Amino acid sequence: MASPQPSSSTAPLAQDPAPVGRRRLGIRGELLLALLPTITTLLMLALVEAYSHQRLLFASLASSAFLIYLDPQHNTNSVRTLLIAQLSAAAAGFGFHYLLGPGYVSAALAMVTVIGLMIGFDATHPPAVSTALSFAFQGGKESNLLLFLIAVGLVAMLVGMQRGSIYVLRRLTRGLSGVPSSSTLHR
Repeated sequence: MASPQPSSSTAPLAQDPAPVGRRRLGIRGELLLALLPTITTLLMLALVEAYSHQRLLFASLASSAFLIYLDPQHNTNSVRTLLIAQLSAAAAGFGFHYLLGPGYVSAALAMVTVIGLMIGFDATHPPAVSTALSFAFQGGKESNLLLFLIAVGLVAMLVGMQRGSIYVLRRLTRGLSGVPSSSTLHR
């Protein structure tokens, strides 16, 4: 029996120079790389607090931001995976809350649904499970449409942050490989 191929959303990207994880940077590099998710998380906190007081939604997206910091080149943190997982999680939680009201049945169905969708679409992003639970438990406290639009906006911010993190990581690790970058060659 052939062993199954690893799921692309749970495997490092093909262009990842260190498939077992990224190389640890010096303190300055780690702090610089952590700056984008920290700023994004603080902006999310301000946005969520200003419009919805839905703190559980903020918590799951903050987890997404720091997963991106941990390994921005991993497929779990890709633009495609983030969008599919987080948006389907919000939709599942919203839908079950709307159909069944808040509670454990809505939460359980939303969680099982989003896990199935992540597996089915090969878009595994664990914080999305928290997003589904958040919407299932508390989707009725504010305007459901507003919560969904905020979630879409926050995911869009995370996508931009993911791209920025990859750019910063590549610039910081360029000199670590021992091969001079084209920018250092032209100085």
